[in-house]
Amino acid sequence: MIDFALTEEQELVAATVRHFVERELRPHEEEVEQLGRLSPELAGKLKQKAIDAGLYALNMPAELGGGGLDYVTSSVAELELARTSWALNSCVARPTHILLACAGAQRERFLIPTVRGERSECFALTEPGAGSDARSIQTRAEPDGSDWVINGTKQFISHVDHADYIILVTITGEDETPRGPRPRFTTFLVDKDLPGIEVTPVGAVSARGYNAHLIGLTDVRVEGDCILGEEGKGFDFATEWLYASRVMMAAHCAGRARLVLELAADWARTRHQFGRPIGEFQGVSFKLADMETEIRAAWLLTMQAAWKLDRGTLEPLDASIAKLYASEMVGRVTDEAVQIFGGMGVSTELPIERYWRDARVERIWEGTSEIHRDLIGRAILRGR
Repeated sequence: MIDFALTEEQELVAATVRHFVERELRPHEEEVEQLGRLSPELAGKLKQKAIDAGLYALNMPAELGGGGLDYVTSSVAELELARTSWALNSCVARPTHILLACAGAQRERFLIPTVRGERSECFALTEPGAGSDARSIQTRAEPDGSDWVINGTKQFISHVDHADYIILVTITGEDETPRGPRPRFTTFLVDKDLPGIEVTPVGAVSARGYNAHLIGLTDVRVEGDCILGEEGKGFDFATEWLYASRVMMAAHCAGRARLVLELAADWARTRHQFGRPIGEFQGVSFKLADMETEIRAAWLLTMQAAWKLDRGTLEPLDASIAKLYASEMVGRVTDEAVQIFGGMGVSTELPIERYWRDARVERIWEGTSEIHRDLIGRAILRGR
């Protein structure tokens, strides 16, 4: 029989992370929301607290100094981290597993310092003309002696303002294939302070403080040993990261929806109309019932995908289904919560409108809902 119960270790992780979020992170939500940014001073302070609490880089291997959590346990942690904003929970960094491909001097220059919290990364794939069609990127790296010179533009890149270096996907040439020329993708590790890099904020209504940015690269010169993995194999890293990231995104959506349901249920118990709590009216209680049902369904899909990740059996279909359902679910849950709160649901006096706004972007990043439906549909038609 399948055992759905969390282990003692997983229960401890959940409790520890929730306590940290409630005590150290959520009290700063309003400040970040009003400023529209997470100040470097506050970010540094919270990062150090996460390090001191043993929560930093929970997802990275223990032999590197990380927490050594598997994907299932990482999903449990993500469920709790989602109880605060992206800006704040990013202070409890979960470095991308792409960095495990670091070799030689890259390990001491990028990987180890990132796990320790001494450095921080951002991942740059999307461009103005290449969003869902990521293989249409135009940023190019040209060889120049033993170096490479990079030119191009990346768009909607999160966390750049707090990152020290960029995991940058570029084109380094073309390969001839039976279907014609195909671009050859290469991933570089690029220090953000190199000459020729310009970072510009991009305004957005969602995830304030975890701001998207435009990265302009003009004749940026990097050394050949900054290639992550092999030249021409960069997209392999990108897709590997995207699958795992989609599962963690699904966990985040389930956690945020759970928080919103708790707030809506509490409001339904205490808000009175027509002489009784509004939760006693089926128009409200049925909404709560649907919200609970959808959250549980999203969580089960997420845990199944994480379980497969741990066993090396995850298929792209699994990640897409979990991300699609969970991201659309959190949109429905937050929208229903606004309805339950009524006028106060759109008032800035309460965080409900913020959660409603934040939920909207979940259907866009890490693959739009339309892209995931296309991936799922094509997988079904070819017999998976």
